[in-house]
Amino acid sequence: MFKLSIKPQWQLARGDERHLLPRVVELLIGIHETGTLAGACARMKLSYRYAWGILQEGHQAFGVPLVESRRGRGAVLTPLGEKLVWADKRIAARLSPIFDSLASELEVELERALSDAQGILRMQASHGFAVELLRDWFARQQIPLDLKYRSSYEALSALDAGACDVAGFHIPLGEFQGQALEHYRDWLLAPTRQLIWLATRRQGLMVARGNPKHIQGLADLVRSDVRFVNRQLGSGTRVLLDLLLRQQKLDPHRIDGYDTGEYTHAAVAAFVASGMADAGFGVETPAQRFGLDFIPLATERYFFACSSEFLETATMTRVLASLRSAEFKAAINALAGYDGMQSGTVMTIAEAFPDFDKKPAR
Repeated sequence: MFKLSIKPQWQLARGDERHLLPRVVELLIGIHETGTLAGACARMKLSYRYAWGILQEGHQAFGVPLVESRRGRGAVLTPLGEKLVWADKRIAARLSPIFDSLASELEVELERALSDAQGILRMQASHGFAVELLRDWFARQQIPLDLKYRSSYEALSALDAGACDVAGFHIPLGEFQGQALEHYRDWLLAPTRQLIWLATRRQGLMVARGNPKHIQGLADLVRSDVRFVNRQLGSGTRVLLDLLLRQQKLDPHRIDGYDTGEYTHAAVAAFVASGMADAGFGVETPAQRFGLDFIPLATERYFFACSSEFLETATMTRVLASLRSAEFKAAINALAGYDGMQSGTVMTIAEAFPDFDKKPAR
């Protein structure tokens, strides 16, 4: 199997001039993350002199320096250099799932072009870090995967329409479980529907390291000095947030940034980490990766839905073996806020949600 990687490339246009900037931005990120130019050079395997040449190219492209030398501190990023670093992080956080989906699609096309590819798993799923693991894991296991990231609603709708084999969605535990399930009732109550438990994870508020705005919970989001970044309309995470706000009788229209929606948890974290918002709502993993504090507010389970017929196929036999392996469970458990001990457990709707009122689908 092929494993493709697609990444965006910086290009700056000024008049008739065109400057390609991937090495410049990569070097700035290295300085930001290691704290020194020497550390960035070691990471990129560049000589100190050559690295300064790259920085001078960036200076020439933008017309202002991207780093400055300070006695005792070496190279320090200028405000513009810092902006470029966080812009690149936001780009990666926002677009990586899109590129991963496209790469997955192209991998399948290459397999079909070069061989009689069989057993391709068509998956549509709400974005999550345990799902991200699957793409690399299945590639190592030689399981062809056609992965498309969609909202939980869109994924289950696609499963019902026959556009995918498995659909990934998440449901909160506790008092909101029934209300969240109502959003997906028509698809979950199909006669042959089966569930595969992937992971349990925590959702909550991401805030800047040290919590400078002293945000303790959702009630602080309506404060005039707090800027918020949301998930996109239709996402399961936004559904959960709305349920929590309703429980606390908080008007979402009083939240500055409620209508600003990002398509991934990582993009929300990057938005907060770059200083463009004071708080965001999402899972814990990206909060840790972007150096943010995390305030847990809910726990939820992530499932894959499929038909009982597809569950018996050779493809799903291999998939379940992978999900149930100790190595894969350990990889999920290494994600902040995730628990993969039940990964690969197959359940009926009644077993997963015993209190789900099975009235006829609307």
